[in-house]
Amino acid sequence: MTFWTDPFNFLFAWLSGVFQGWGMNEVLATVLVWFVGILLLVTFAMVLDIFLVWVERKVVARFQDRLGPNRIGPFGIFQPFADIVKLLIKEDITPIGADVILFNLAPIFSMMSVLLLWAILPFAPKMYGVDLNVAMLYLVAAGSIGTLSVIMAGWSSNNKYALMGSFRTVAQMISYEVPMVAAILVVTLMAGTMGTVGIVEAQQPFVPFWVYSPLALLIFLISAIAELGRSPFDLNEAESEIVAGFHIEYTGMKFGLFYAGELLHSFTFGGFIALLFFGGYRFFGLENLSPIVGAIIFLAKAMFFYWVIMWVKYTVPRIRIDHMLAFNWKFLTPLAFILLMVTALVNRLLLGSAWLVPGLFVSNLILIWLTIEYLKSQARKTRAQEEASVQSVAAEA
Repeated sequence: MTFWTDPFNFLFAWLSGVFQGWGMNEVLATVLVWFVGILLLVTFAMVLDIFLVWVERKVVARFQDRLGPNRIGPFGIFQPFADIVKLLIKEDITPIGADVILFNLAPIFSMMSVLLLWAILPFAPKMYGVDLNVAMLYLVAAGSIGTLSVIMAGWSSNNKYALMGSFRTVAQMISYEVPMVAAILVVTLMAGTMGTVGIVEAQQPFVPFWVYSPLALLIFLISAIAELGRSPFDLNEAESEIVAGFHIEYTGMKFGLFYAGELLHSFTFGGFIALLFFGGYRFFGLENLSPIVGAIIFLAKAMFFYWVIMWVKYTVPRIRIDHMLAFNWKFLTPLAFILLMVTALVNRLLLGSAWLVPGLFVSNLILIWLTIEYLKSQARKTRAQEEASVQSVAAEA
């Protein structure tokens, strides 16, 4: 065993030997090694978050024909460190009448909900925190902590704007979890497991799960963007409607934690899109060269889908809260459950057959075509009703 072939176990064995050489027993040394591993993973995530701040600002500058950070360091690469210093020295304000404990816990919970998801991310064949057999259930459960942090922030701020903003943000996040879970169940059906490693290994290099079910990919992407609260679903930051939403009373590094959590959450969901639909760390066998190569492949895929999420954010305008919820409950959720039932039926009929992948793909195309036709008929009906209404008003006049 070498660092190149199995870095995690190599470092685990080396550190365990070092700690036991200091007189620790094996159990205590193992616990301490795992603690160091968790600390290193969190440190990597936070350093990556600092890099994502720079990436986000440079990308939005390109989309909006601006320069972006370009003063501190080459290409403005050190600008995030100046931002951190600025946030740290800003005055820490707690509103009068606020629940101090919940007010301070909310930003911590927001960041914690993201970091907990990294425990089940398989970066490479032998590089992951834990291979849970119910990892998809864990994904939904850990993500709900972010919802809890939003309602904690709004409720504890003693501010009606913050409370109203948290109510509608939570309504949005809970609503879009339903089609997201349905899309995850589609992947679970195709993989035959809820474990992240099993889902990655179930995908063939040339036939990842987006080929099986492109509609599930689209539903998961839309639901993930809504869950993240990014445009066109960014009502948690809709200053023109509700004065910045649930985090209006937060200043300094507490606000910075909310912002950093959002960026890291976006990257993490980019990783889950890569994991669920694009083979994760697998890329035509290159991941077998070394777990480090597999980790680079996975991070590159996650960064690409993070860019896709940014692309949507900076090109699509914000939509109204009633339109947003109506889109979810009247369209996206029924479509997700219909897709789940169709996938289960086709998977049962063609399981073990060479026609499974073509059957699933064609069933998705048929469902997409039927959905488009249904939307066209509804649009024609609505247009006819509006024209009839206009004509009746004109006749009365």
